[in-house]
Amino acid sequence: MNLKFFFFFSPLFFFSFFLNAQEKEVKLKFVETSDIHGNYFPYSFIQQKEWVGSLSRVHAMIQSERKVYKDNLILLDNGDILQGQPSSYYYNFIDTVSPHVCSEMMNFMGYNAGNMGNHDVETGHKVFDRWVDQCHFPILGANIIRTSDNNTYLKPYVVFRRDGVKIVVLGMITPAIPVWLSENLWSGMRFDDMEETARKWMKIIREKEKPDVMIGLFHSGQEGMVLGDKYKENASMSVACNVPGFDIVMIGHDHIADCKKVVNVAGDSVLIIDPANNGVVVADVDVILKLKNGKVQSKCVSGSLTKVAKYGVSEEFMSRFASQYDAVGKFVSKRLGYFSETVTSWPAYVGPSPFVDLIHQLQLAISGADVSFTAPLSFDAEIKKGDVYVSDMFNLYKYENMLYTMQLSGKEIKDYLEESYYWWTNQMKSPWDHLVWLNDNFCVNEERTTFKNFSFNFDSAAGIIYTVDVTQPKGRKITIVSMANGAPFRMDHIYKVALNSYRGNGGGELLTKGAGIPQNELKKRIISSTDKDLRFYMMKYIEKNDTLCPRSLGDWKFIPEEWTVPAAKRDARLLFSH
Repeated sequence: MNLKFFFFFSPLFFFSFFLNAQEKEVKLKFVETSDIHGNYFPYSFIQQKEWVGSLSRVHAMIQSERKVYKDNLILLDNGDILQGQPSSYYYNFIDTVSPHVCSEMMNFMGYNAGNMGNHDVETGHKVFDRWVDQCHFPILGANIIRTSDNNTYLKPYVVFRRDGVKIVVLGMITPAIPVWLSENLWSGMRFDDMEETARKWMKIIREKEKPDVMIGLFHSGQEGMVLGDKYKENASMSVACNVPGFDIVMIGHDHIADCKKVVNVAGDSVLIIDPANNGVVVADVDVILKLKNGKVQSKCVSGSLTKVAKYGVSEEFMSRFASQYDAVGKFVSKRLGYFSETVTSWPAYVGPSPFVDLIHQLQLAISGADVSFTAPLSFDAEIKKGDVYVSDMFNLYKYENMLYTMQLSGKEIKDYLEESYYWWTNQMKSPWDHLVWLNDNFCVNEERTTFKNFSFNFDSAAGIIYTVDVTQPKGRKITIVSMANGAPFRMDHIYKVALNSYRGNGGGELLTKGAGIPQNELKKRIISSTDKDLRFYMMKYIEKNDTLCPRSLGDWKFIPEEWTVPAAKRDARLLFSH
C-alpha cells in the first residue's frame, strides 16, 4: 500500500520539485569607492605619516567580502581618483612611461567599472586617456560627449549578469567642468545636463537591456546651485527623484557621507549612498532578489557605510606595489631649497599670513603680473624652517591648477575682493562678534567649529594695499589705498592679474558674480597660461633661488583693528586650537 501511494503521488512530487527548482534567491553586493584623491597607500606622502584610508585598506575589505560573495560582489569607483597625493601626481606627470599605478591597482583589485570625475579630467587628456586605456574595465561617462560626432566619449553604461540577474550601471559626471577647468584639458568634449542625459539613457536601457537592477554611478553631489548660469553642479538627487527606474544611486564629488532612501516621482524607493572621500569608508550595498522561472519576484535593497580600517592593510596589495611605493617616496624626498622661517596655513584664515603671501610672491614672480589672487588651500598645514622637499609643495599648494594671467579693471578687482570677503567674514556688530563667518550650527559648548562657506574661495590679494572693514556690508568692505609700490590705484585702469585656472574659468564665481564678468567673456580676458600646473613652477622657482624668506607682505588688514585682532585670536582657537 505504501508502494502504491508512492507511485501514485510520485509524478506530483517530482513536478513540485521541478517548480521549486525554478525558484531561487540571489544575493548581490555592490561596493563603491569615490573621491580617493590619490590615496592609494596607507601612508600620506604629504603629511609623512600613516593614513587611515587608501585603496590598500579597501582591498583588504574586498578580499574578505569576496570569500562570501565571490563573483556576486561588484566593485565600482566613482571618480576623482587621479589627483590629490604625490602617488598620483608622480604617475600623472613625472613617470609617464611606466603603466599608470592607478590603473594597475584598480586592475589588481578587480574593479568592475569606474566613472570619470572632474579632478580626473583636470589631469588632462594625456593622463586620463592613458589611464582609461590601461584599465581592464570600462570607465563610464554618459554625459561626456565627443564634439566631433556627438557620440559619448566614454562608454555610457555597462551590463553585468550574475546568477540570472541582469544589472546595468549608468555613469555620469558633474557637467560644471567648463566653469573650473581650462578647455585645453578637455578639448573635443562637452558635458551635458545630467537629468536630460539620464532620461535619454534610461529609455534606451529599459527597451534594450530590461535590467533587473539599475544603478546610477554619478560623480555629482546631491543638490547644489547652478554655476555659470547653465551648469547644475550637483544633480544626483534630482535624477534619482525625477527619472524613474533607478534602484540605487551611488554618488560622490561633494565629500559628504550619506546613506538614505528617497521616493521618486513614480512612487518607487531609491537608495542614495555616498562614501565621502579618501577611501576611509566605502558604500556597501546588499541586494537580495527572489526569482521564479528566471523572473524577479521581489527585490530588497539595503545599504550601509562601512569603515575599512577594521580590515587592516592588504599585505598582498603592498607587496605587489612595493616598487611604486618606493618610487613615490624617493620623489617626495627630493630637496628643493631652504625656507628661512616656518610657515603654517591656519593664520591665513584670520588675516594676512606668510603662508599665503608666499604663494602670492611666487605667482607674481612667475607671471610678472601687477596683482595676485589666491586662497589658502590647506586647512592646517605646516612647512618647517629648513630644507624644503617636494612633499612640502603639496602642503603649500593642494591642486593641479594652471596659473593664468588675466586682464581686470581696478573696479573688477575691488568687486572680486568684495565677493570673496563677503563669503569669508562675518559682519561684526560688536567687539565680541566672530570675525570669520562660522557655521550656523556652532554651539558655544563645542570645542571646534567650521566655516559657513567653502574656504578655498577665501581669496586675498597682493600687489595692492587695501583694508577690509568687517563692520560694513558686502560692497562696502574693501578700500584699496594704492598699488604695493606706492603708485595710485585707479578703478578705470586695466591690470594684469595672476590667479589659478580654477578661479580664472569661473570657479567660486568670484569673477562672475563678484567682478561681474559674464562666464562666456572670461576666456577673452586670459593673457597667458602656464602649460604645466602651478606647483610644478613653484618647485622650479624654489630650486632656482634655493633660499626663500617667507614673510607677511602687509598688503592688507582687517579693520577696525581694536575689534578684529582679538576676534581673530578667538576664532583661531575655535577653528584650529591655536
